[in-house]
Amino acid sequence: MATRYWVVSLPVQNSATSLWNRLQEQISKHSFDTPLYRFNVPNLRVGTLDSLLSLSDDLQKSNSFVEGVSHKIRRQIEELERVSGVESNALSVDGVPVDSYLTRFVWDEAKYPTMSPLREIVDSIHSQVSKIEDDLKVRVAEYNNVRSQLNAINRKQSGSLAVRDLSNLVKPEDIITSEHLVTLLAVVPKYSQKDWLASYETLTSYVVPRSSKKLFEDNEYALYTVTLFGRVADNFRTAAREKGFQIRDFEHSPEAQESRKQELEKLIEDQGSLRSSLLQWCYNSYGEVFSAWMHFCAVRVFTESILRYGLPPSFLACVLAPSVKSEKKVRSILEGLCDTANSTYWKTEDEVGGGVAGLAGDADSHPYVSFTINLV
Repeated sequence: MATRYWVVSLPVQNSATSLWNRLQEQISKHSFDTPLYRFNVPNLRVGTLDSLLSLSDDLQKSNSFVEGVSHKIRRQIEELERVSGVESNALSVDGVPVDSYLTRFVWDEAKYPTMSPLREIVDSIHSQVSKIEDDLKVRVAEYNNVRSQLNAINRKQSGSLAVRDLSNLVKPEDIITSEHLVTLLAVVPKYSQKDWLASYETLTSYVVPRSSKKLFEDNEYALYTVTLFGRVADNFRTAAREKGFQIRDFEHSPEAQESRKQELEKLIEDQGSLRSSLLQWCYNSYGEVFSAWMHFCAVRVFTESILRYGLPPSFLACVLAPSVKSEKKVRSILEGLCDTANSTYWKTEDEVGGGVAGLAGDADSHPYVSFTINLV
């Protein structure tokens, strides 16, 4: 599937059918590998010249917005498919692949009545796409919120001993709690364990001798218990901190552990549900935005063709997908079919050897209407 298309319109001198036949003949003869399709633009309501000029000024900016939203949804789909491990689906509009929808475009009269003013159609498309973009932001924020909560829990479970949840590492028998005695949990840098074992009994008075036991070790830290009288616990914390040992707060509670487990299970379930519904919404919304974008392109071709070629509307709109190596040849064919005596006026300085520059200095100017659609 091609991912980059040109939408062009050529001025019709005699008949659109005759021009179409000449274009097909030239492309097949000189650039046979370039796909070529008619782009069916309906006879839209012209309005006044002032309204067309005003609309033309806004069309490029609005096109960038609609195109940007379509790419944003497509990227979201790719990310969701990747993390879900599902096979990538071909993007479509009501079941029609997007490339086929573009190359066989048919105007939706029910959604965008052709008798409506052009400005009204463009504003309707802009409003529709803006609403979808706002909805996307809300849905993605909801999904990312659950994902962030899950990531925070996972970090606590798999991070270093300085931050992780200790409930899975400490058994009830590791903790002594009585009227006078308490057990504290010390996080000791891995390479300071000898220092800990040599000094913990003297960090403060009333520490139970040989009470420290290693429970766990990771790449950075080791987790030790130490038992002492409760009334000196605060002094011990302070002295331990000064030596570079961290005393972690911990209370063994089966109820809290079960609650955390249930919270984790619910978050995993919520994430899966939100991801699935967001992906389905993105598939549907991409189709809506892409359809709106193609209708917008039809309005743009119509408007720019009237401003370029005049009234009554007489132009041939088509879609091409030339390869990079064929671009120059295809441009030459299109220019040759324009029948304009002053096509040099539209060329860039490079093309005419430093002569007359293109319209308003636009390096992409041509003696016919042309713009590019990038599907990715």
